[in-house]
Amino acid sequence: MTMIDPNKPLSQEPPTFDAVVVGGSHAGMSAALQLARACRTVLVIDHGQPRNQRATKAHGWLGWDGVAPARILEVSRQQLLTYERVQWSTDEVLEASGSLETGFLLRCASGKPYHAKRLILAHGVVDQLPDLPGLAERWGETVLHCPYCHGYEIRGTDIGLLVAPRKEAVDQVKALSQWGNITAVHAGELSGADLEELSAELRTIGVNLEENALIGMTGKATLNFADGRGRDVAALFVHPHTRLASDLSTQLGCAIEDAGCITTDSAKQTTVPGVFACGDAARFAGNIALAVGEGALAGVAAHRSLLGLLADD
Repeated sequence: MTMIDPNKPLSQEPPTFDAVVVGGSHAGMSAALQLARACRTVLVIDHGQPRNQRATKAHGWLGWDGVAPARILEVSRQQLLTYERVQWSTDEVLEASGSLETGFLLRCASGKPYHAKRLILAHGVVDQLPDLPGLAERWGETVLHCPYCHGYEIRGTDIGLLVAPRKEAVDQVKALSQWGNITAVHAGELSGADLEELSAELRTIGVNLEENALIGMTGKATLNFADGRGRDVAALFVHPHTRLASDLSTQLGCAIEDAGCITTDSAKQTTVPGVFACGDAARFAGNIALAVGEGALAGVAAHRSLLGLLADD
C-alpha cells in the first residue's frame, strides 16, 4: 500500500463533490446512481478488487442470474457514467477525516485529494481463507463460501464442509445439507473430546465427520487427509475470516459491530453523521441483491442528508 505523508501540504484546493463513494462495486454504484438521479455531483473511487472477481458466474440476483460478475460490473458502470454529474477515479482512498459540518477530506494512493459533503463507504471486505495448501487457488471455483450463490449448480452431489469452531459446526452442516451429501472435515484444530462429541452429534443428522484432519486440496476438488487418503467432492465449503477492506471507518471514528462490519442505522448512516456505509462493509452477507438494495438506501439517505431531511444528522 502506498503511504501518504500527512505533513505534506495539499498542492491544490481539492475538488468538492456532494458525495464521494468509496468502492465501485454493486453497492457503491447503486448508491451513486440514486445520487446521480437526484442531480448531485458524485465521485466514485474504486481500486478494482471486487470480492467476487474469481467467480465465473453470479447467481441469486433476479435478471442477472448466471451472468459473469465482471460483465455485470461493466454494464452497471457504463450505465452509471451516462450521468453527467458522475465521475470515476481508479484509485485507493488511504486517509479520511472531517465531519458533517466541515465536510470530509480524502487522500488517495495517487496523492490526489478530494472533498466530500457526504461520504459513502462501500469498499467491501477481504476474505482470509484457512491456511491450507490448495484452497486459495480454487477459491471461487471449487472452494466456496455461499451455498445460495453456488449450491444449486452442485445439488445432489458429494460436498465437503470445513467446519468452523465447534459450537457453530452443527448449524453449518444443517444449513448446507439442503444441497447435497455432506462430509464434514476439520483442520486439526479440534481437541479429541470435541472431535468425539461433534462426530456423535453429526451422526444423529446423518452426516459423517472425518476423523483425520484435512491437510490440503489437489486436483479439481480432492480433499487430502493427514492419514494419506484422498476424497473427491464436487466442492468444499469454507467459512473464511472476513475483515473490512479499508480502515477508513475507524479513521473517521465510526462504530464497528462485534462481527467486524460497520455499524449503521436503518438509513445506512454510520455513528458519524454524514458518513454512510453499505454492501458487505455494513453487512457481511456476500449477496449482490442485498448489496444493490443497501446501496440504494444509502444513496437516498445521503441525498436527504444533503437537504437537511435526515433526522439523525
